Amino acid sequence: MSEFEPKIAAFCCEYCAYSAADLAGSMRLNYPPNVRIIKVMCTGKIEPIYLLKALDGGADAVFVAG
Repeated sequence: MSEFEPKIAAFCCEYCAYSAADLAGSMRLNYPPNVRIIKVMCTGKIEPIYLLKALDGGADAVFVAG
């Protein structure tokens, strides 16, 4: 049996966490391909329904970074 790799939906603030992820990509740093980054204007404005929809849509985990 193959090793389990969870699908992770990462909701990232446009000016903080998303900028850091973008910089990591520019510096050619690797992060796991099973993490899907979703850019949001502000993590304080994320409605809980979006986190639940990500889980319902197949994500194994949800990460909110501000």
